[in-house]
Amino acid sequence: MLARGEGEPALAAAQAARATGAIIAEVEAAIRAALDADRGTHRQPADRAFPRVRLNRLAAAAERVVAAAREEDAAGLRRHLRRFEALMSASWTVEHAEGDPVPPIRHWSAHPSRP
Repeated sequence: MLARGEGEPALAAAQAARATGAIIAEVEAAIRAALDADRGTHRQPADRAFPRVRLNRLAAAAERVVAAAREEDAAGLRRHLRRFEALMSASWTVEHAEGDPVPPIRHWSAHPSRP
């Protein structure tokens, strides 16, 4: 949940940045582990590039979430959060489908940010 009150845009943007940043770090760690496990396999270079593309899309969506929070754009924030969540879910779905060990992810809204 985003903060309300004094300095709302900056605080909301900081909370959004922390939450999305933590999720991106988890996805990046899972991708790195999967790529490390793939070393020496016969996968095509494009197969190894695809996870990076997913991560880049997720990072771009996170930037839009933070920008919407900073700009106090409630409708944009909801839209960008839905997009971010869809991309995050898709990333984990692909990781699970490929049989890679992926740590369980907590929903971004289940754990409010702490100061």
